[in-house]
Amino acid sequence: MDCKKQKITQPYYKKIYSDILIKKFPERLNEYESILSKEHLSVLDIIQLNRRIFGSQEIFSENQKLRSYDDPSILSILKYQKKHELNNTQLAVHFKLSRNTIAKWKRRFSV
Repeated sequence: MDCKKQKITQPYYKKIYSDILIKKFPERLNEYESILSKEHLSVLDIIQLNRRIFGSQEIFSENQKLRSYDDPSILSILKYQKKHELNNTQLAVHFKLSRNTIAKWKRRFSV
């Protein structure tokens, strides 16, 4: 039995959000042109784009478990915490994360 590593690819978020905007909100397409014109969308860009298009919904609490963050996004969240002098609880509320997740990230990245 061969053990091959599969490359994990992200969905093409630019196309997904462009299609959503064209079909549901064509009048708002110009608002999001700056984010959609980026070469690579980070996890934080995707979350921000989703929040701006659909608004802040409390339904996300169930979907929160399914989010995954890449290393640059984690580092930018931790830098945000240092810049704004937030504790783990305040940062968790701001980004809708678990305090334990933030503590684990801080141990992992030694920030």
